[in-house]
Amino acid sequence: MRKQKGFSLIELLIVVAIILIIAAIAIPSLIRSRMSANDSSAASTIRTLNTAEVAYSTSYPNAGFSQNLQWLGPGAAVDCTIPANVTSTSACLIDAVVGCNAAGPCFKNGYDYYIGGSAVSAAGTFVDYVVSAESDKLGSSGMANWCSLDDGVIRKDAEVPVPQRNAFVDIPTCSTAATFAPTK
Repeated sequence: MRKQKGFSLIELLIVVAIILIIAAIAIPSLIRSRMSANDSSAASTIRTLNTAEVAYSTSYPNAGFSQNLQWLGPGAAVDCTIPANVTSTSACLIDAVVGCNAAGPCFKNGYDYYIGGSAVSAAGTFVDYVVSAESDKLGSSGMANWCSLDDGVIRKDAEVPVPQRNAFVDIPTCSTAATFAPTK
């Protein structure tokens, strides 16, 4: 009788079954980890946008706060290393990923970012702003929506279940504690 070399079909099926079981256990954990990382990134980006708004209003007091992401960013292919290129419409305070265009949204790590405001002073300066990060696909790319006002407090969706917003969050919505609760 000859000795057979290799694995039998049953042995191969057992190995495949074990691999599938391990994958079934690992993949949901990986997805939750990715969503958690995206949420942390969104909160951090909102904090960065708050800092950029303060720097913008300090650098350009005649303009007040920026009312679009492109003004905070490099603008239309501006070389930020040349000081003469840095203006109120291309302040180079954030990168081109988040400062992608004037209208928004700008996409980064599973979130769409928006910025806006409402109040204009008699001198024509913008006296407030609201930044928001909306999960591109709730439950897939992120677990919450975020916003912040000119007070610098980062707020997270307080509604359960978290609604898919897909739009800019205005100042009254962001400032309502029942809708967006301040983070700790």
